[in-house]
Amino acid sequence: MHKLGRLIIGGIESKIFNLVLINLVIVIAAFALVLNHSANDLTQLVADANVKQEESMRNTTNATMDAVVTNTMGQTVAMEAYIADDLFEHLKSLVQMLGDYTKVLLESPENYPQNIRIRVPDKNDDGKAVPQLLYGENVDMEAPANRLKVKLLGNLSDMMVSLYNTNSINSCFVSVPEGFTIITDDRSATKFNDDGTPVMIDGTTRSWYKNTAAKGEIYFSDIEIDAFTGKKGMVCAVPIYVNGRLEAIVGADLFLDAIENGIDAVSDNGGITFIVNQDGHVIFSSDKEGFFKVNVSSEAENLKNIENSELAAFISGALTGDAAIKQVAIGDKSYYMAGSAMPAVGWALVSAVDKSVLETPANMLIESNNAILEDSKTVYEYNISKSKLTILIILVVIFLLGILNAVVLSKRIVKPLNSMASRISELSGDDLAFRMEDKYRTGDEIQVLAENFEALSLKTLNYINEITRITAEKERIGAELNVATQIQADMLPRIFPPFPDRKEFDLFASMNPAKEVGGDFYDYFLVDDDHIALIMADVSGKGVPAALFMVITKTLIKNRAQMGGSVSEILKEVNDQLCEGNEAEMFVTVWMAIIEISTGKGIAANAGHEHPAIRHRDGEFELVEYRHSPALAVMEGIPFRQHEFTLNPGDTVFVYTDGVAEATDANNELFGNERMLKGLNREPDAEPKKVLENVMDSIEDFVEDAPQFDDITMLCFKYYGKEQAEH
Repeated sequence: MHKLGRLIIGGIESKIFNLVLINLVIVIAAFALVLNHSANDLTQLVADANVKQEESMRNTTNATMDAVVTNTMGQTVAMEAYIADDLFEHLKSLVQMLGDYTKVLLESPENYPQNIRIRVPDKNDDGKAVPQLLYGENVDMEAPANRLKVKLLGNLSDMMVSLYNTNSINSCFVSVPEGFTIITDDRSATKFNDDGTPVMIDGTTRSWYKNTAAKGEIYFSDIEIDAFTGKKGMVCAVPIYVNGRLEAIVGADLFLDAIENGIDAVSDNGGITFIVNQDGHVIFSSDKEGFFKVNVSSEAENLKNIENSELAAFISGALTGDAAIKQVAIGDKSYYMAGSAMPAVGWALVSAVDKSVLETPANMLIESNNAILEDSKTVYEYNISKSKLTILIILVVIFLLGILNAVVLSKRIVKPLNSMASRISELSGDDLAFRMEDKYRTGDEIQVLAENFEALSLKTLNYINEITRITAEKERIGAELNVATQIQADMLPRIFPPFPDRKEFDLFASMNPAKEVGGDFYDYFLVDDDHIALIMADVSGKGVPAALFMVITKTLIKNRAQMGGSVSEILKEVNDQLCEGNEAEMFVTVWMAIIEISTGKGIAANAGHEHPAIRHRDGEFELVEYRHSPALAVMEGIPFRQHEFTLNPGDTVFVYTDGVAEATDANNELFGNERMLKGLNREPDAEPKKVLENVMDSIEDFVEDAPQFDDITMLCFKYYGKEQAEH
């Protein structure tokens, strides 16, 4: 088979053409008469087709661009917002950690040395991460109370240096109402004025201090100018209260160069990307002179309340995480806009593309196509005139050769096709291979068709084999996960009642993992004949990694508890062991209590876990809220606070993981503690097993068909007492 220009020599196209010559004999006379008329009609048809082609090309191109923008723009904006928001969420966790340690210091100063000296900035320390003491002009740092507080807060030095060195932050600091601040960074030289005198700064005069104190909880500032470097940044801070009195503001700040540079880079691709804060002000933008340019706060317009209702609704939706991609008209332009919320700071990232930019490729394509068509039209009109005469001559020759060629070539074409169709119809069962044979080697499209059938049959066989292999592998993995699920379930005590001969109490526990294996666990065991330990824990993460960390934690706690000691001592040693080699940076929240069975007296510690619920006899379940200690595996060497309580006969304790309160329905509404307490109080005096069944029924009624996203683990302990048990 050979090609000569657009004419195929020896191909099936020419064979069919020769076969059709038989029919041409009948119509040749009529063809000559209508040839001229048909040529004119064809010319008009081509012109009409060109108009329709241009319209179709424009519609198809614009529709394609609309689809591309709709499908990719939202995903891109969501990913960019997620990456930026993750930075602020990480900053939030660091500040919370530093704040927790600061609160421990200020609540229990007698437990820590008060002789750690913090120096004022020294230019020789430039380039090293060191704590530095800053204070205002009217602050008397020689006052004994101030000196003592500085030395107490000096216990934060190691932690602040570690946080600075291991995280991408500008600085971390603690500022107190007395007017001095301890700040850690590696830019000591920036703490001096041009004349070489130290910078005097009273932290209480800074806006982030005032706003954090006013808010009374963790706070992200607007964009601020750093007092030492002049760079744009933001502060995350948390207030520290002791006995209801503000004792310190703890925080860290970030430079926002990376976000600003990333926003500016967008201007190179014809789009506009900007960030709005919770007040609806544009604080970053690649648009330097247009509608979305950044203005100073006093001149910035609140886009949530702008007269353009479409834009205002879109911005409000983006800030709350409820903004679909839509077209928004601004002045004489129309923009495709996509937005994604940044929950950690309450901002939103928005991307806007001018619709007219998307129409440019279609206009260019149509202009190019029209130029080509105009050239083709000139050539076509010239050639059609020549073709009329040529065709008449050719038809006479074709008439003479057509009859002979049709008879010979028809047999040559039909025979191998019939043979091929017969072989294909025989393919079935295990015989699915179509093989090339000499009778198919015709040198034309029949041979190509046979070769393609052969290649297709081989691909089909390979595909079947691959599907078989993948199916077997999937079944193997599923079997291994089932075994892992069973192993994890077997590690949790599941025999109830667990101690049939002990009538002083009753308990029941359950765990429903969100995946095949989970990170929640519970445990209970007799430390000795008169003491029982109760444990409820939740490992960070899901799946197999969380399950492995759960096994290690459960084993360490039980082994250490059997050795004796208080709850705080047990958790402290287990925490130190978990911190060793914890490169995955996993952690586990734990509630643990040891109860004296004969008296009902207990000691409990809460390492970052949910608050327990207690029901006293003839009463209802209520949450018992008290200050948490940090979760296990967060930091080595930290103490764990414990508290005493007493259970009287008929009292019941209920502990659980966050999968209970955070169970979510189809509308993303949380189950919450109030619904949990209602479930507990359906039958508050019921046996532990029935109490757990009531809570689980309440959860299932609430979430209905929504998928379970977290493990749901619960334990209920009812105390009867020795005397009541004997009756």
